[in-house]
Amino acid sequence: MPKVLVVGAGGREHAIVRALLRTASATPEVHAAPGNPGIAADAAVHDVAADDVPGLVALAVELAVDLVVVGPEVPLVAGLVDALREVRIPAFGPTAAAARLEGSKAFAKEIMIAAGVPTAGYETVTTVDAGMAAITGYPVVLKYDGLAAGKGVVIAEDEAAARATLVDMLEDQQFGDAAVVVEEFLAGEEVSLLAVCDGVRAIPLAPAQDYKRIFEGDQGPNTGGMGSYSPVVGVDAARALEISAAVHQPVVDELARRGTPFTGVLYAGLMVDPDAGTVKVLEYNTRFGDPETQAVLPRLTSDLFALTAAAAGGPDAELGGLEGVELAWDERWAVTIVLASRGYPASAHKGDVIKGLDRTPSSAEVTHAGTAIDERGRVVTGGGRVLNVTALGESPSQARQAAYAAAQGILFDGRQIRKDIAERAVERWQG
Repeated sequence: MPKVLVVGAGGREHAIVRALLRTASATPEVHAAPGNPGIAADAAVHDVAADDVPGLVALAVELAVDLVVVGPEVPLVAGLVDALREVRIPAFGPTAAAARLEGSKAFAKEIMIAAGVPTAGYETVTTVDAGMAAITGYPVVLKYDGLAAGKGVVIAEDEAAARATLVDMLEDQQFGDAAVVVEEFLAGEEVSLLAVCDGVRAIPLAPAQDYKRIFEGDQGPNTGGMGSYSPVVGVDAARALEISAAVHQPVVDELARRGTPFTGVLYAGLMVDPDAGTVKVLEYNTRFGDPETQAVLPRLTSDLFALTAAAAGGPDAELGGLEGVELAWDERWAVTIVLASRGYPASAHKGDVIKGLDRTPSSAEVTHAGTAIDERGRVVTGGGRVLNVTALGESPSQARQAAYAAAQGILFDGRQIRKDIAERAVERWQG
C-alpha cells in the first residue's frame, strides 16, 4: 500500500485527499499536515504547520512516505521540495527556484517574455511616483510582487484608486517589502487551465472558471475564490491542448533551459477574448488552484496518486515520467460553491457553530477549508473561506442546482455565498 503525505489545511488539500482515495488503483495510506477537521475524517492528520519545512521533512521521514503532495504556495517558495529531495523523498511540486513563478510576479513576467508567452504589457516599480508614471490608462492592474494569499491584485478604476493602492503596497507595505507590477488591463473572460508537469512536458487538466470577487456580478474586493465550475464552454479537450502548448510548454522549456526544471502543477490564469480568439496569461501559480481544484478533481477518473508520483520522479528527481500519459475524465459538469465567514475578505469571523453538515446529501461533496473544533467538540468557523460544496450533473444547470441545494442546508452566523456561480455556463451551454 503506497503512503502519501498531503501538505496543507484548506479545501484544496481536502479535495486532493478525497481524489487520492477515490481514484487510486491501490488505495494509498493518506496522511495530512496539518489538515483540518474535515480532512481528519478521511486521513491521519499531524500537527505540523504547512510552512514548517524542517518539521514536514522530519514527519515525511518518520512516516516513510512514498510521496509528498504539497498544496499551498508558501512551503513551495520556502523550498520544501528541495529539502525533501535532499532526504530522497519524492515530492509533487516545484523547487524553490521554479516556484518563483508564483513567488514573484515580476519574475513570472520575465519568464513569459523570454518564453514567448502572450501576456499583458507591464512595468515593475518600487515607488509610488514611478507607479503613477507607468500608468497609461484606466482601468489598470496593480500586482504586489510577492505572495499575498490571493489578495495582492487590485484593478484600479481611476487615479485616486491607483495612488491609494500603490501607497498601501509600497509605502505602508500592506503585504511586506516588495515591488509592484503595473499591468495593462485586459478585457475578456478569465479561464483557469492547470497542467501537470514533469520537468519536460506539460499535460493539461480539465479547464475551470472561478469567481474571485466577493459579490455577485463580480463586484467588491478580490477573495481567494468564491466558487468555480468545470468544464468551460468553448474550451474542449482539443482547445485545452492547444492553449497548453502556448502557455505551459514554453515555460516548462524555458525553466529547463535555465537549469530549474518545473515539476508539479503549473496553473495558468488566462484572459480569453472570445471575439478576437486570443488568449493571454494573467498569472501563473505553481500549485493546484483553489477553488478550481474542488471542481476539477471530482471529474478526474485517472489515478491521481500514479499521476503525481510519475510527475514527481523518483528519489533522485528523474524527469520525464509523464511520457505517454493520457488523462480520463467524467464527462459530467462540476460546480463548487464556497461558504465564507462573516466579514470576509477583510476579516474572518471565527467560532461560529456550523449546522447541517450531517444532513448534506451524499450526491454532494463537502470539503473543509477554514473549520475548527471548539471546546464542546462542535465544528465551527476557523477562517475566511469555511467550506466548499461540489456537485456533479449532466448539465451545468443540474450541477449548479444540486450544489446550491446542498450549500443552502449548511448554516452558520454571517455565512456568505455568491448566488451567481456557473450562471454563465448555464447560459451558454446547449446539451
